[in-house]
Amino acid sequence: MVMGAIHTRLETLDRPAERLAAFYGERARGGVGLIITGAYSPHPDGRFDAHDSGVMDDTHELDTHRAMCEAVHEAGSSIVLQLLHGGRYAKVPECVGPSAQRASINRYAPRVLDTAEIWEIIDQYVHAAELARGVGYDGVEIMGSEGYLINEFVSPRTNDRTDEFGGDLDGRLRLPVEIVRRIRERLGPDFLLIYRISSTELVEDGMTGDEITELARRVEAAGADAINTGIGWHESAVPTIAASVPRAAWAFAVRRIKAAVSVPVIASNRINDPDVGEALLEDGTADLVSMARPLLADPDFALKVRTGRADEINTCIACNQACLDRIFTDRTASCMVNPRAGRELEFLTESAAVRKRIGVVGGGPAGMAFALTAAERGHAVTLYDAADELGGQWNLAKVVPGKSEFDQSIRYHRVRLQRVGVDVRLGKPVDADELAAEEYDEIVLATGVTPRRPEVPGIDHPKVVSYVEVLSGRVTPGPRVAVIGAGGIGFDTAEFLVGNPRSSLDSQLFLREWGVAEPDSGRRGDLAESSTETRPAHDITMFQRKPEAMGRGLGKTTGWILRSRLRKAGVAEVTGAQYDRIDDEGLHYTVAGQTHVHECDTIIVCAGQESNRALHHALAERGIETRLIGGANIAAELDAVGAIDEATRLASAI
Repeated sequence: MVMGAIHTRLETLDRPAERLAAFYGERARGGVGLIITGAYSPHPDGRFDAHDSGVMDDTHELDTHRAMCEAVHEAGSSIVLQLLHGGRYAKVPECVGPSAQRASINRYAPRVLDTAEIWEIIDQYVHAAELARGVGYDGVEIMGSEGYLINEFVSPRTNDRTDEFGGDLDGRLRLPVEIVRRIRERLGPDFLLIYRISSTELVEDGMTGDEITELARRVEAAGADAINTGIGWHESAVPTIAASVPRAAWAFAVRRIKAAVSVPVIASNRINDPDVGEALLEDGTADLVSMARPLLADPDFALKVRTGRADEINTCIACNQACLDRIFTDRTASCMVNPRAGRELEFLTESAAVRKRIGVVGGGPAGMAFALTAAERGHAVTLYDAADELGGQWNLAKVVPGKSEFDQSIRYHRVRLQRVGVDVRLGKPVDADELAAEEYDEIVLATGVTPRRPEVPGIDHPKVVSYVEVLSGRVTPGPRVAVIGAGGIGFDTAEFLVGNPRSSLDSQLFLREWGVAEPDSGRRGDLAESSTETRPAHDITMFQRKPEAMGRGLGKTTGWILRSRLRKAGVAEVTGAQYDRIDDEGLHYTVAGQTHVHECDTIIVCAGQESNRALHHALAERGIETRLIGGANIAAELDAVGAIDEATRLASAI
């Protein structure tokens, strides 16, 4: 089991050596056999952004790297440094590339490298590898995947050169082959050298499958000890790692590499379950399995599998909200379901000095997280929820196509709460009198939110329902639907009505829907025409008060997927709408002074939430202090990242 590279940006914070040593050391103690660090560039021109200090050269302090290596080695694991030159993806004015083509995800156009500079870059990779060995790394991984500099050279999409590093396939493959060959020559046979390859590019004019396997054979011949498989480019219009991607959907691309080489091959991307990983080994798809985000979610993943506690794994739900969304907006990474990730120095993990009796009301994400952390620290916790099952709003989220993984977080909390002895009382509301009679030392309210109903004439019309009624299955909308509100809940509700829940569970269906060609098709980028097998059962129009484009508040790395799916399903959008009234005809609204009527059968209100504080007020009247967390504290957005972080921090402090 390999911990795949995930850039954390922890080196940009104070005490970077301590933070990174604690981060990687904890995962090494959790039993993973090999750790690959986040990306470090062999030259400043290739760093992620102007504020990024992730460079491996003589001008940068290396003590942080020594601390990381020592922490991992003390725990009995091995660690390699990922070397990544950003190329045209580097968000710095000095970015460079094989051609002058600007990446669609970068505002800077690259300067074209001349031939001599390319040879200098090869030398920089070799020198960075030497520095890595000098500070204690067991090897390096050369990042040749996902559209970064090396990938830009090997792909005809971005390489239009006519010198020795362009033209035919030999020229395009020269850069990675020379980097691998020269590192091997300089550092000898006892230094681990991994090459990460885009096993499928998923972009127009990308490499064919035959070209990719030829690259794999050549880097093996040049001295690579193993080949790690990346998927796609960051510009790809096909999702590669979000929750909408089925588990192990890219096994076909990994098998293609495995069949071409004799060195070990590492499988990666959307492998978050031990049974899925084991199956890839058993059927010969790969020799090792890489997980990155799953080890943010649970650093003890490997240890739990080894000791027969797989049901206690805090599964990565591939939401990207606290990891990749933050990285791609110049923030440091953490994890929604494990806010300790990357914050190991900030959370207390020792037992509480004084054992308290704590009552927690609300079994949603915040309530479960608080109850679990408090009980792990030794407090006696009772958790109440009026529903018959734990999960709160996650029980609504898990029915949305592409979000079924939320059910895994509910399972994790359910199992762990039982094992640490939390007294879980479901199926009956708890009132202020009952809580007062228990004489708890602390009462924590995670009572969540209630849907907000906007003040629109006719809002009580029978055809008006809330998103809760729809997602819970209590109401089945008619054929013609208006959705009021285009935030995350509005998009999720629309997706629930038009999306195919099987597409995030069935790899073949997913690949067809997103236009991924058959493995042996020979098509560039492995792209084909997308196909949809079913027509949506609902004709949906989404309405938004703001005149701006819809979906701007969705996740940086996942919002485009949702917008694309709804667009393909024919969902219409109306922005800048003023809601005038609702009657038997439908929704009357005004845009830019023009009045309209949207005839519809059902109007679903997704217009925000309000904190549910009735119990808080009832207890306050009795002079009983409470602590509010999650939506009960702040309801502006349904922010599970903030709610779980807040709950975990409070439980760590009591």
